[in-house]
Formats: sequence, structure tokens, C-alpha cells
Amino acid sequence: MTQPTVTLYMSDWCPYCQRARGLLTQKNVVFSEINIDDDGKSREEMIARCNRRTVPQIFIDDTHVGGCDDLFELDRSGELDRLIQGA
Repeated sequence: MTQPTVTLYMSDWCPYCQRARGLLTQKNVVFSEINIDDDGKSREEMIARCNRRTVPQIFIDDTHVGGCDDLFELDRSGELDRLIQGA
């Protein structure tokens, strides 16, 4: 079973991005970060994918997980482990 692709749209100044990054790191999830501060196209891509303008925005494969609070809620429910294991 292969691990799904996890994408974190983030900004350097955002404490919620740091929290989301920390949780994913703690769970040993390999993820890619897209810093929307550096590239307007990345911000537009994020908005097009989830219709939200705030960071972080997290995707597991093509599933929009949401932001930091959503990620932590998935963790509390046990659903995050299922998603990152590709089940």
C-alpha cells in the first residue's frame, strides 16, 4: 500500500501552518509544502482547488481536508490515520 500524496498550502508567518506541519511531521507523513507567499499562481491554485483564501489548506490526494482545526479534528477522530495510511 502506498502512502497518499499530502499537500500543505502554507505561509511562513502563519502559526496555524506551523501547527499543521508539526502534526504531519509527528505522524511521519511525507508531505509537500506550497508557500503561497512566494508565488501568486500558487495562491490562485489553492483558491481554485478549495474555494478558500486562508492558510493552511491541506489535501490528502485529491481530498480537501481543510485547515488546521479540521486536520486536528480528523486526528482526534482517528480518521487522519486512516487517510494517511491510504485506507
